[in-house]
Amino acid sequence: MPNRWNKISESPTRTGTGASHPGLTAEDLFRQPDRVDQVALDEKLRRIYFWLVNRAVISPFYDIEFSLDAPVSFPLGDAGAELHLPTDQSYSSNVLLPLLTTAVGGKCLLVGGPGRGKTTLAVLMGVIAGTGPAEVRRSVQQGQPQLTVGDLVGMPLPRDLVNAASLPEITIAWRGWLTKPVKIIDEYNRIPTKTQSALLTMVAEGYVESYDQMLRTAPESGVESWFFTANDDSGGGTFPVIQALKDRVDVTVAAQGFNSRFFDELITRVEAGEKPEDHVPAELVFTPAEQAALAAAIRAVPVPRDVRRQLEFFASQFEFVQHGGRRFEYRTKDTVMTSGGQVGEVIDSNTGADLQVDLGAQTVNSISARALQSLITYAKAMAYFRGVDVVGLDDVAAVLPFSLRGKLLPNELHPRFETGADRELATDSISWLGDLFEQSRRQFLSLGLAKSDPVGDLLAEFAAGLDGVSQVESSRRLTAIESQIQTISKQKKLYGRHFDDLVALKYLHQRYTNYLQWLEGRPR
Repeated sequence: MPNRWNKISESPTRTGTGASHPGLTAEDLFRQPDRVDQVALDEKLRRIYFWLVNRAVISPFYDIEFSLDAPVSFPLGDAGAELHLPTDQSYSSNVLLPLLTTAVGGKCLLVGGPGRGKTTLAVLMGVIAGTGPAEVRRSVQQGQPQLTVGDLVGMPLPRDLVNAASLPEITIAWRGWLTKPVKIIDEYNRIPTKTQSALLTMVAEGYVESYDQMLRTAPESGVESWFFTANDDSGGGTFPVIQALKDRVDVTVAAQGFNSRFFDELITRVEAGEKPEDHVPAELVFTPAEQAALAAAIRAVPVPRDVRRQLEFFASQFEFVQHGGRRFEYRTKDTVMTSGGQVGEVIDSNTGADLQVDLGAQTVNSISARALQSLITYAKAMAYFRGVDVVGLDDVAAVLPFSLRGKLLPNELHPRFETGADRELATDSISWLGDLFEQSRRQFLSLGLAKSDPVGDLLAEFAAGLDGVSQVESSRRLTAIESQIQTISKQKKLYGRHFDDLVALKYLHQRYTNYLQWLEGRPR
């Protein structure tokens, strides 16, 4: 009887990716029998995904949808539910996002009730990254209220504590899990705050320190990924998760419940006493060299200008808030939050903008640069996984809700969440964030920004450099900047996109002013 775990998808798993095997050459005719065909890394990544979703993880939830044409939709029930049937290869988020995390060396938070396979999925990632299943299971760090820093990282040798004359003479017996390519922290919201701080150093800086001794946590490949599990991502648990640690999470993924239509597979596993991590085919395991090459290939996927522009537009929506401060530069949500104010109340008092149009009014905070970097990385990983040459807006839209979940927070006082069908978006953050990006895309097109970007043109002109720019030309550019500011000032309503443009224009004005003064003061 064939081993049911060893069935792997045939290549190519996605048509049009160039992953098919090339024709035979003279070298192939004389190849030694023990040599194995090399599979392209993107193809191997897809094979791993399909093995996971079809063999290892019982997850029929295809919630990351791609379509070549309009998907077929079916209205269901009387509460406005719809089922979409995408027309292109689509994916299960709670399998694909953890796999992409392993590929890029990211940090993934798996949330969901007990028994939903969060830890099992993380263990599978450890096996795929080259560690044996038994060793991965032993390396899982169980979050609990008594967990100390020493329990987490290791202890000094007792003889050194007695005999050492200084801290550098103390030898630390480091825990073995610290240098594994995949690191798993189970129920991280049950870890004491002091121990969370030590964990933060590892996650953020890639090293651990104890008694003045330091250990780098990066494995041989240089690619390390972190998986955290929690029953929810809203702050529940024995200890609140410190904000700095939460901010280091790149993507948050919900572990879906069990679908009873796959009960036969569950019974088979019980009867055979099988665990999927014990049956990962060897050809689906990454070597350290492959991991390093994979991460580098993903980072190299380009983001074209039109996608960058729409990302810029989306990110610009959320920092500005009227009445946040007196100086224009201080009219931000961060000014309100750091002074102890309530952003929702400040937004509600704003009479200078249409709350239905202002996307920034739907949130109580903005997007950090770190969150945007994570979004870009995972969008590149999604494009690479799908076998496309450049990042597309559909790749961004696919990963954005998981990248910004828990980071871009809804303003519950916004009219959108008070009545009507949109009330459910207050609890369904993935759907809300996806819809927020879709709204941004529609606004971008309706404002004609795809064809006209005067502020971008001024920035590009400056980016070309100031060498050889004359006083006359500098004065002309200053006039153009002031003219653009005047154009914006004539508008009666200000939104986030205006705030970022105005700050950038002031920056340009200052740079040209300084340059012009330098030109005028030069000895002739």
